[in-house]
Amino acid sequence: MRLIVAEKPSLARAIAAALPTPAVRREGYLEAGDTCVSWCLGHLLEQAPPEAYDPRYQQWRLDDLPIVPSRWQLVPRPQARGQIAVLRKLLKRATSVVHAGDPDREGQLLVQEVLDHLGWRGPLQRLLVQDLNRPAVAKALARLEDNQRYQPLFAAAEARSRADWLYGINLTRAWTLIGRQAGYDGLLSVGRVQTPVLGLVVRRDREIAAFEPYPFYPLWVDLAVAAGELRAWWLPDESQPLDAQGRLLDPRPAQALAARLPGSQGRLATLEQRRKRQAAPLPYSLSALQVDAARRFGLSAKRVLDVCQALYERHQLITYPRSDCRYLPAAHHAEAARTLASACQHDATLTQWVQGADFGRRSKAWDDAKVGAHHALAPSGRPADLARLSRDEANLFRLIARNVLAQFYPPLETFETQALFEILDERFQAKGREIIEPGWKPLFTTRDDVPTLPTLHQGEAARVLGAEVESRETRPPEPFNDASLIKAMMNIARYVDDPAVKRTLRETDGLGTEATRAGIIETLLTRGYLVREAKALRASRTGHALIDSLPPAASQPERTALWEQRLTSIAEGNAAAQPFVDALLADLRQLLGQASAGKLDQALKAARQGAAPDAPKATRGKRQTAKRGGGQSRRRTASKGKPRTRRAKGSSS
Repeated sequence: MRLIVAEKPSLARAIAAALPTPAVRREGYLEAGDTCVSWCLGHLLEQAPPEAYDPRYQQWRLDDLPIVPSRWQLVPRPQARGQIAVLRKLLKRATSVVHAGDPDREGQLLVQEVLDHLGWRGPLQRLLVQDLNRPAVAKALARLEDNQRYQPLFAAAEARSRADWLYGINLTRAWTLIGRQAGYDGLLSVGRVQTPVLGLVVRRDREIAAFEPYPFYPLWVDLAVAAGELRAWWLPDESQPLDAQGRLLDPRPAQALAARLPGSQGRLATLEQRRKRQAAPLPYSLSALQVDAARRFGLSAKRVLDVCQALYERHQLITYPRSDCRYLPAAHHAEAARTLASACQHDATLTQWVQGADFGRRSKAWDDAKVGAHHALAPSGRPADLARLSRDEANLFRLIARNVLAQFYPPLETFETQALFEILDERFQAKGREIIEPGWKPLFTTRDDVPTLPTLHQGEAARVLGAEVESRETRPPEPFNDASLIKAMMNIARYVDDPAVKRTLRETDGLGTEATRAGIIETLLTRGYLVREAKALRASRTGHALIDSLPPAASQPERTALWEQRLTSIAEGNAAAQPFVDALLADLRQLLGQASAGKLDQALKAARQGAAPDAPKATRGKRQTAKRGGGQSRRRTASKGKPRTRRAKGSSS
């Protein structure tokens, strides 16, 4: 008997439906002839809690840290025991097994760790399913691979799991214990991803709080030229009082010039014009979709992930959503006309876009070299009746379909002009743009914020019709929201000062993964370290105090982003896992050595006196599950222990 083990029931059903023999449902699996298809429920196993290694760890003591298992143990999650029993029985009957976890690092781990735990040593193949429609699954079943090829991916996922446990358990225990000494009765959770994300928000909040606005004074002129009128802006030279952005800080020079300008004659000194072609935005990765959906529809990152999972699993309308890739396999290009026509047939707008597409066109999105375990989000080809979907489901499906359809439209072609006028020995600049070929642009917007300019000729005369000095004020940075925080996590190199580290981080995926970023934000909200103020995300008083009490290295993005880079190197077979864990332990001991109750006490007092918001009452003092961080927060003395830690698939500390 061949046993196929899927990551979740929805994938198991899709696999069974693609088999040549109709499947019969059994308890915990589907049977189709000589093939049985069963499933995991996310992670069936979790890292054993500290007390499983030594009963003394039931009590939290600083003297026991760091806790480092000599031989790692996994234990069944309580709600997973029944399914583990089903898999154990099926493995006893099996002659071969197919690993059908999701095509990513975590998917490789959660099925393989169960097979290893249950002692399977027979033939093991790997099935990679990108979308759940029957033809796609049938093709995947026809090209099974040897699971041995994916051992580096498993090694990286296992190292990540163990490292998260080491980091989260030890630092959370340390800071919670010194928190008690400082008079804080609650869990202080520290994680290798969540804490740097919190640090980003704390530092942004402080930039805003410390910001002191100042006025600046732009001067514009309205000019008459041969072909019409336009507006140009004064470019003061360095002899004037300017800030770093070239803004005038003293109104008097502008006012004196404005008084002399009306009726003055000048000339077009420099004219730069070029025709520009802009390709359509690429199809979405999950994070890119989360950013756009937050801006357009105000959806949280978690809501976008949940809706995409529904579109993928329940409705089977899109391909695998937890993807960090924005490219599509070359083989999908030939099927795109049929797939998109089928997927979009029930929506008038999408149908119109399909009819306007040139499916013979091939954009840079079709690139096998840039497709890894995942490809970009795309319609599966199953007809989407948007009237039967929720509003959020329909909106996100339209975005996903639109970005793929845009690949079959011409580039946006514009004629860009930059004109530099000389008037009264001063320079004035005007910029304009004319759309020549809208291409893909109407699928996204019909608005163009850049003005057009009349036809201009080098050296032509210009007469000043009027001039005015405006009084403006600098503005503080915007607080983070879901869109900007996800984008910051994606592009973390922007928040790093060290040039060498910045160059390195540009090659990584940033903080967290496509699957975990939404969960990280929600975890920080649940634990009361972040609060929502309308659409803004702000750090709470506790969040500020936690960041202030930690060594800077624990709240900066460099450590965890470089961590992800090392894990990628392991996943690609270019590095071993043990040196990564050894380096982590060295860092961990150094961080634990800097735990200070006095410093935390000062940070808590400063936070209470600051302007940061307090966490909502529903969150403060709440009994919270701290993933990989040590269980629930409850009133206890320093000698009391804590319940076991639980970990969900894809979560990050």
